[in-house]
Amino acid sequence: MMDWTDRHCRVLHRVLSRKARLYTEMLTTGAVLHGDHERLLGFDDCEHPVALQLGGSDPVALAEAARIGAAWGYDEINLNVGCPSDRVQAGRFGACLMAEPILVADCVRAVRAAIDVPVTVKCRLGVDDQNPEESLPALARHVMEAGCTTLIVHARKAWLKGLSPKENRDVPPLDYDLVYRLKETLPDLEIIINGGLADLDSAETHLQHVDGVMLGRAAYQSPYLLAEVDRRLFGSVAGPQSRANVVAAYTDYMREQLEGGVPLKVLTHPLIGLYQGQPRARMWRRILAEGSCRQGAGLEIIEAALDAVAARIPQCYETV
Repeated sequence: MMDWTDRHCRVLHRVLSRKARLYTEMLTTGAVLHGDHERLLGFDDCEHPVALQLGGSDPVALAEAARIGAAWGYDEINLNVGCPSDRVQAGRFGACLMAEPILVADCVRAVRAAIDVPVTVKCRLGVDDQNPEESLPALARHVMEAGCTTLIVHARKAWLKGLSPKENRDVPPLDYDLVYRLKETLPDLEIIINGGLADLDSAETHLQHVDGVMLGRAAYQSPYLLAEVDRRLFGSVAGPQSRANVVAAYTDYMREQLEGGVPLKVLTHPLIGLYQGQPRARMWRRILAEGSCRQGAGLEIIEAALDAVAARIPQCYETV
């Protein structure tokens, strides 16, 4: 979720769900070791539990990056060996590491030795010409032997040759059954399934076979589905908040961030899909997208968008 699940997005998601575990964008070891820590690693206390996702292939560098992340207070360090991005491949990390399970295990072992918080791995079924029936169990066994107890599996193979990252989100087909079989084969390994999950009905179906589910694009594009997560997946007795109440809670956070100099357009970006599937959702998106870019724009843009979805449409937006 590079460029998507930034710290502001995660705060909105935490408003929607108190129980779900949140994950950062993938950060490279180079960025963590040499970049601005406050900008890259800073997060709001409300985000807990929150995991730092790292990309890299040098065990020493990963261990140091993980040590820095743990010192910042992250609850989990996740090693991503599933991202198919070109820039990731060029740096020898992400999905290309599926072809080097022993190296992945070495990375896990080094990170575990450096920190006390849990170390997890996110992967694909395999890459390119690998046979997923062999590559996935092989990786799983290697990381288990290195001390990893949780594997997050995007249930799709990654094609690093000939497909773009966007195409890799839809091709080849998902194979959930293979992930289910991995859980049957390795019952002591916590398996969390990822890939193509669009709603909580499908999440509940997967939970009959594996230990957890990870929502990616669906949580960003239609964030309000997270409002039912605590009740449906964690047994909370509290019902979901209304969208308006979610916006009100997030507005308090936005006010603080605006005072700190964060641009409004950055803060409203995670809100764009909140009314997805609802009447006047298009108007909501347009008011936020256009209004937040105006010079001097403030929280009145949020009020205008709320008025629009409540059918109290400001005159300047009547033709939307």
